[in-house]
Amino acid sequence: MRTPLSEGRSGGAWRIGVIGGSGLYDLTALDDVQVIDVASPFGTPSGPVTLGTIAGVQFAFLPRHGAGHRIAPEAINYRANIDVLKRCGVTDLLAISAIGSLREEYAPGSFVAVDQFIDRTTGRVGSFFGEGLVTHVSLADPVCPRLSALAASAAERAGKTVHRGGCYLAMQGPQFSTRAESRMYRQWGADVIGMTAMPEARLAREAELPYALLGMVTDYDSWREGEHVEVEDVLKVMHANSSAARETVTHLAAQLPSTREASPIDTALDGAIMTAAPLRDPALAARLDAIAGRVLG
Repeated sequence: MRTPLSEGRSGGAWRIGVIGGSGLYDLTALDDVQVIDVASPFGTPSGPVTLGTIAGVQFAFLPRHGAGHRIAPEAINYRANIDVLKRCGVTDLLAISAIGSLREEYAPGSFVAVDQFIDRTTGRVGSFFGEGLVTHVSLADPVCPRLSALAASAAERAGKTVHRGGCYLAMQGPQFSTRAESRMYRQWGADVIGMTAMPEARLAREAELPYALLGMVTDYDSWREGEHVEVEDVLKVMHANSSAARETVTHLAAQLPSTREASPIDTALDGAIMTAAPLRDPALAARLDAIAGRVLG
């Protein structure tokens, strides 16, 4: 399916996809707004995609939990979300998420430009590929350093304290951590915790989309003695962070280089497909027209 943003990366233009997490359900700074339903062979995405521009840069916005926060973390169709954004021609993908802190120095109200993940989710479909089309992409460095640095700088311009780097523990949810779990995650080296970055980051890499995650710290999880997570407290910080997140996207648009240089992630599927061409499942290959059409031909 072709959309107003689906002309590819050959012209060197930035087309930024933004996935909004808890508290970020729209981008008010968008001009020339179009709201479109984009179909995916992987099922129903979280909602329609909002297209528009900020400072002349094209954006495609999708709220991860849907309008009114109706979709729980474990019920999000992560594959459909990434697929429809790729169909909209985005070149890079910024995820904005509410997170809990596992470190004293990552205080509520601050932002974290995440650079690593530990995946503790279960039962979520973590790949576009499978039987009949086996593929292994590299995920050693799951975040695009260029986009992450640009997003961190934009958040600083929006007045936020930003920690550049941090390991995100992706938990299943929907409940928050037990105190024992929270302390264990700290021992593992995790710095922040959330419920939605996996398999989102994995799928973005398979889709050859440079991915960055800007986490908005809302709480200290439950590792501190005598403290625990309450939704009411999270919401108070989240609402304040949401305004700064919108400002961050505006600053990001203003500071992007005029030309988008190629990223190694643009060709992440080169050499990653293991199944010999004559043995590939044609039905699965057809579903992958947007995700892997570049290499499947």
